[in-house]
Amino acid sequence: MTDRELTDNNTGSEARTETGGGPVDEGEILAWTIHPVKKRPLVSVAVTVFIGLIGVLVYLATDSRAFCVLAIVIMLATLAKFYFPTKYQLSDRRIMVKTTTQTVYRDWKQFRSVYPDKNGVLLSPFVGASRLENFRGQYLIFGDNRDEVIAFVKARVSTPEPDSTSKQTGETS
Repeated sequence: MTDRELTDNNTGSEARTETGGGPVDEGEILAWTIHPVKKRPLVSVAVTVFIGLIGVLVYLATDSRAFCVLAIVIMLATLAKFYFPTKYQLSDRRIMVKTTTQTVYRDWKQFRSVYPDKNGVLLSPFVGASRLENFRGQYLIFGDNRDEVIAFVKARVSTPEPDSTSKQTGETS
């Protein structure tokens, strides 16, 4: 069993790969944690100051501490993925994404296409590009493990070949 851990305090991300370390039915596991607030400290300070200013503005506009606190709580809740860590675990069978408030499990068979970009990879349930894939797909943010994640994902997402009989030829009847 190989076990490798990569931790970088400057980026705030942690990557861990295990082979055979999970439950018997999970197979190979790739796991990492991403914590954007640690990765970008200057942005973190700026966002926190901005949230404080919003709270002050709400207090000055309403003269209500309750609304001030409510505004700050709402702003923090909307930025929870930035302030709190997200854990990703990919296995041969499924994906697990654990945030502060929820844990999502999705089987590989739900995904039909893969779209990597510079920050992560979008797993889409659609064969081709669709406007709904951002809502129905799953976005995995890279730690310092971009190549590992892309290889792991592409090995498990089976992209069906386009059916030549279902293509429109442009002919009208």
